[in-house]
Amino acid sequence: MIKSIVAALIVTAALAGPAAAQDTGEKAAKVTLIYEHELPNVPGKSIKGILVEYGPGGHSEAHTHPSSAFIYATVLEGSIRSQVNDGPVKVYKAGESFSELPGDRHSVSENGSKTKPAKLLAVFVVDTNQKELTYPVKK
Repeated sequence: MIKSIVAALIVTAALAGPAAAQDTGEKAAKVTLIYEHELPNVPGKSIKGILVEYGPGGHSEAHTHPSSAFIYATVLEGSIRSQVNDGPVKVYKAGESFSELPGDRHSVSENGSKTKPAKLLAVFVVDTNQKELTYPVKK
């Protein structure tokens, strides 16, 4: 069932129109909640699909997520440079995925290209009452 939900989220995200951030050349990522559903067999938990769109050279600041969040991310378009905790910086291309565990720190999250846009679908399993999904890392 989770695989079919993730597949539906990927199709929905792939059909989403171009981002304003991409059109204007802004460097900040555009983040859109595209799906939210309470899990009937896991009381108190929901699945949330987040579309992250990066213009050329775009990025997100270092951040964490709620302590209840498990995240499975799939690159839909372009490439994404990512570093979780103190692990290596990796480049993920369209069709590749990675995950983040509760408590992980996302130190690097950016478009792998200075000339082409990139899209990422982040699927969260998180406490239903959790509204804020990203917290900037204090420097």
